[in-house]
Amino acid sequence: MSRFKPIYTVAFASILAGVLAGCADFRQSGSESSASDSKITANVEAQLDQMPDFGPPGSIRVQTRDRVVYLNGQVDGGLGKRSAEEVVRQVPGVEQVANNIDVEHK
Repeated sequence: MSRFKPIYTVAFASILAGVLAGCADFRQSGSESSASDSKITANVEAQLDQMPDFGPPGSIRVQTRDRVVYLNGQVDGGLGKRSAEEVVRQVPGVEQVANNIDVEHK
């Protein structure tokens, strides 16, 4: 039975290598992409900060990754949540919006 251990080891290593390769992320994450995301974030924050209906500046936190803008924070009503998303969709470079804004019900 000990002569079959190397076969099992090779088979296990091959399967493990295949699984790990399938989990790899091959998206470009160079400085060009990061610079574009940073510019989008700055533009989105500037737009949102001009809208007093969303609360004081910085009330909605903005993060951008691969042109997808993630919104987090809290607004007073569902209309505010939808309005914030519409404002963000108008910013150049935004491809998608992940709206995680919570609605405060008064």
